[in-house]
Amino acid sequence: MIGLTVVAAGTSAPEFAVTVGAVARGETDLAVGNIVGSNIANTLLILGLAALILPLAVKKQLVRFDVPVMIGLSAAFLLCSLDGVISRLDAVILLVVTLVHTIATVLLGRRDKSTPVKPSAPQSKVPVSTEPVATKQEPPTSGSPITAPARPKATTSVLLMATGIALLVVGANFLVTGAVNIATSLGVSGLIIGLTVVAVGTSLPELATSVIAAIRGERDIAIGNVVGSCIVNIGLVLAIPALFTERGIPVAAPAIALDIPLMLAAAVALSPVIFTGFTVQRWEGALFVTLYAAYTTFLVLDATGHQALTGFTWALVFFALPLVVITLSATLAYDLKRRSST
Repeated sequence: MIGLTVVAAGTSAPEFAVTVGAVARGETDLAVGNIVGSNIANTLLILGLAALILPLAVKKQLVRFDVPVMIGLSAAFLLCSLDGVISRLDAVILLVVTLVHTIATVLLGRRDKSTPVKPSAPQSKVPVSTEPVATKQEPPTSGSPITAPARPKATTSVLLMATGIALLVVGANFLVTGAVNIATSLGVSGLIIGLTVVAVGTSLPELATSVIAAIRGERDIAIGNVVGSCIVNIGLVLAIPALFTERGIPVAAPAIALDIPLMLAAAVALSPVIFTGFTVQRWEGALFVTLYAAYTTFLVLDATGHQALTGFTWALVFFALPLVVITLSATLAYDLKRRSST
């Protein structure tokens, strides 16, 4: 629940700051590219790197509820952008869906926490000892009793989180300025910069959070942060600026034709990966990282007009992508057959 809500909203602060700043400056292509590119990076790059460190165990709630919401919002983003603009009505729809998901996530999390844990063995089989409990220690004669380390107070935690978010926002403002300068000097569109440099830059908090969570064994936070951030990026980061913009946020035709559908495809590809054994294996993480590298390479070749673009595109469309679809489909079919046999 924390990964899907608090951590996801906090790590999405740079995306929000960049999007608001870009819309205020009239750089709407940069704003849209930032959101789409961040979601693609979250799903393929960050989740893939976290899975390479440690296979990520997935809870059933994520498969049955959170990932479908992520896919639904991605599809809604595509449908809302078909007319070339994210209007205020579109923003209201996306925002309402996200708020309902957040409330439902909190309620489900509280219900799971309040569910009593059944003992693994009858109490009658537990030996009774007259000796002191091993976890309790007698206080030393010359000092105070040994106590468990105190947790940070709620006010301290809130202050730390607010400070971290503020620093992220300040860094995001520098990022927007640098990204616009790069786009101007290289002569490429703001959409390409948003999909690559800015998307990876604003996704660094998600990367740090998921990788550190995976190293510490906090698998729920690692994958919940990724899914929650994708939901927040569409339902809040995109919707709120569009809600307060009179004419909405324009969406470039190339993004509608390629990048947003690829964002939706990445979300859909996550379903069979996490459904099979409710785990993201290392080889699946490597596959996702490879797909992100191929997507980024395509963007760079296309933006620079490189002569290798045609051959690279044919290799992706007629070899790499069909191979990925066949692999995921075979893995899913094998898992379903194994479950039905047991």
